[in-house]
Amino acid sequence: MGAAQSDIAILGGGLAGGLAALALARFRPDLSVVLIERDAALGGNHVWSFFATDLPAGGGELIEPLIEARWHGYDVRFPGFSRTLTTPYCATTSARLDAAVRAALPADAILTGVSVTGCTAIGVTLSDGRDITAKAIIDARGETDFSHMTGGWQKFFGQHLKLAQPHGLSRPIVMDADVPQDDGYRFVYALPFAPDEVFVEDTYYTDDPALDRDRLTHNIAAYANARGWQVLGVLAEEHGVLPVVSGGRIEDLLARPGHHGALAGTRAGLFHPMTSYSLPDALRFALALARQPDLRPFEFPAFAARHARNHWKNSWYYRVMTALLFDAARPDRRYRVLRRFYGLNQRLIERFYAGKSTWKDRARILAGRPPLPISSALRVLTGLGARPRPLVSDRQPQG
Repeated sequence: MGAAQSDIAILGGGLAGGLAALALARFRPDLSVVLIERDAALGGNHVWSFFATDLPAGGGELIEPLIEARWHGYDVRFPGFSRTLTTPYCATTSARLDAAVRAALPADAILTGVSVTGCTAIGVTLSDGRDITAKAIIDARGETDFSHMTGGWQKFFGQHLKLAQPHGLSRPIVMDADVPQDDGYRFVYALPFAPDEVFVEDTYYTDDPALDRDRLTHNIAAYANARGWQVLGVLAEEHGVLPVVSGGRIEDLLARPGHHGALAGTRAGLFHPMTSYSLPDALRFALALARQPDLRPFEFPAFAARHARNHWKNSWYYRVMTALLFDAARPDRRYRVLRRFYGLNQRLIERFYAGKSTWKDRARILAGRPPLPISSALRVLTGLGARPRPLVSDRQPQG
C-alpha cells in the first residue's frame, strides 16, 4: 500500500488524543490531521467529570460539545460530617467525545479498529499494512506502566443504573465516604443523569491495583439498596485503575522505550498526581498544541517534553500530599485526611483540584491539628518514612 500523508498524526483516540484533534480542527484548520484508534469507537467507555473551575482559559469553548450533564454544586459525606459545595460540576462521556471528533474531522481522517505496529518521529505503520507519514506525531495512546514511579492506586467500578422510581438526588455526590472503609480509602460517587437514572461508582485509594469486579458489583447493589433504590437494569459499566503518584522522575517516563513523537496524556504524565484527574491537563495540552507554530519533527517533541516537565515541576506539592495519604495514614483512616480537607474554604478546594494551590493554601492544608499521626507525617515529610511503593501492576502498556 502507498503511504498516506498528513501534517499531524495522532496516535490514540482517547481523551487526550480526542481533545488534541478537536483543538487542531478548531484553531488550526489549515493543518491536515489523522487520528488513529485501535478500538472501534473513540474514547472507550468512560465518564469524565470535572469542576468548572478546573478549566484553563479558553477551554470552555472546546469542552462544551462534550458535556453530558452539569449541576450547580455537589455533596460530600463522611462519618460525622457532610457538606454541600456550590462549585459547578460537569460530566462528559466517551460517546460525546466520539460524536464531537467525528463532526470536526473528515471521515477519512479517523482510522479506527487498527493498531500501530511501527512508529518513527515522522510516520507510523498500521496493523492493516497502511503507512502514514506526517510532519509531526502525537503519541497519546495512554500508559499503564508506572513502575518507575511511587505511590498508590485509585481503582473504581461504576454502573449507570436505571431505577424504578426517582432517586431524589438534585446534584452529584462526589465523595460519599460514609461507607465501610476497606482496601484503603473507599468512597462512592453518584451522578444523577436523569430523575430515574444514576451513575454509581465504587472507588478506592489503595495499595493494591487488583480490581475485584464481583465484589464491587455487590457493593454498588448494596449502596443502591441502602438508599431505597430499586434497580431495573444496568445501562452501562466502566472500570479503571489509575496511578496516584507520590514520587519518581518525569525523565524516566519520557525516556521509556516504545514512546515516539510528541507525548501527550498519561503517556506524558499529564494528570493530577493525587486525584488522577486528567481532563484539565489534556485540555491544557490541546490548547498549547494548537498554538504551537513549529511542526518540524525534531522540534515538536521538544515542545511536548517541556510541557510535561513543567507540569511535573508545578505539581510537586500534590505528590507530597499523596505521600502523606499513603505513607503516613493507616489505610482504614485515610478518610480522615479528606474529611478535614473538605472542611476548608471552598475556593481553596477549587484551587487544589485545578492544580493551582497558592502557598497560603498549602500552608493552610498542613496547619492545625493533623488528621494523621504527627510522627508518621514528619517521617514522610523529612524522607525518613517507609520506603515508597513502586507503582507496579500486571497490566501491559498499550502498543
